[in-house]
Amino acid sequence: MAFNEKGNFLENITVLGAGSWGTSLANILAGNGFEVKLWVYEKELVDLIKVKRENPIYLPGIPLSEKITPLGDIGEACKNAKIIISVIPSQYVRSVLNQANKFVEPGTVFVSASKGIENKTLLTISQVFSQVFAERNDLKFTVLGGPTFALEVSKKLPTVTVLATEDILIGKNIQKILSNKYFRVYTNDDLIGVELGGAIKNVIAIAAGIIAGLECGHNTLAALITRGIAEMSRLGVAMGAKLLTFAGLAGIGDLVLTCTGNLSRNRSVGFKIAKGMKLEEILKDMKMVAEGIRTAESVVGVAKKYDVEMPICEKVYEILFKNKEPRQAISDLMERDLKSEFRGEQI
Repeated sequence: MAFNEKGNFLENITVLGAGSWGTSLANILAGNGFEVKLWVYEKELVDLIKVKRENPIYLPGIPLSEKITPLGDIGEACKNAKIIISVIPSQYVRSVLNQANKFVEPGTVFVSASKGIENKTLLTISQVFSQVFAERNDLKFTVLGGPTFALEVSKKLPTVTVLATEDILIGKNIQKILSNKYFRVYTNDDLIGVELGGAIKNVIAIAAGIIAGLECGHNTLAALITRGIAEMSRLGVAMGAKLLTFAGLAGIGDLVLTCTGNLSRNRSVGFKIAKGMKLEEILKDMKMVAEGIRTAESVVGVAKKYDVEMPICEKVYEILFKNKEPRQAISDLMERDLKSEFRGEQI
């Protein structure tokens, strides 16, 4: 990566995915002085962004910098890019990366801002990346996580995130280009931990919406968040993540935000289910993806693979896909065998 005498990054940056978060990240980078290519899946949206200088579908009302160039051609978007930020819904990451592969320049650094686990393979996004680019040893992969609502970031409200990377120098460089007066980036070397925190919190947030819809109260919500951290920590440690990661921005930070904020799509899904709506009805009305729905399937599968207890995630899965009645799911959780809160190193 090249920098000028002032330490500013010189190469163009590409953002894959023009949802609310992808658009917001593109605007951050443009505001920091960088030329940004924004790959847009919907062809009609490319022209709308060009003309209106905003994303009227996913981030309406937020002016977009002239330094952002929306593109519908993935080859053109990836050409000459040395940093590619992937903000693709997790179930489509593989297909998009496969399309991008032949256009990706040697030495490119990827930043994944997707939060989910692939259904068919039960792989995290970094593991999907390793498969797609198995013959590309020249590429680097990082993960951006933490508590972020795109709309609040776009309004330049103070936000703190974490970038996971095993390469310290790359981490510091990405940290530098993303950070500004309202968007602060910490670094972390725990890729799998940051990924799992970002994925599992969406499932727990659906449960948070359910208990809000059922008016279970603050006691219940506090218990849900705490035991949600316990579940993601258990799975994370089993998969090689660091326990401390889940006490940080990608763990408890992101979980608290998604479980309590009204802008949370996953919490909204749970709330509507508690009020009697069917999942099919909810999905018809949604413009943006609620990652927790598909991730609920994946997490249950991964938990079985690693022989880890994740009762909250299991009940969310049963509610979404097995017609489990929400109040019965809560009763099932409350009536589980009594046990110690901490078991040795585990929580």
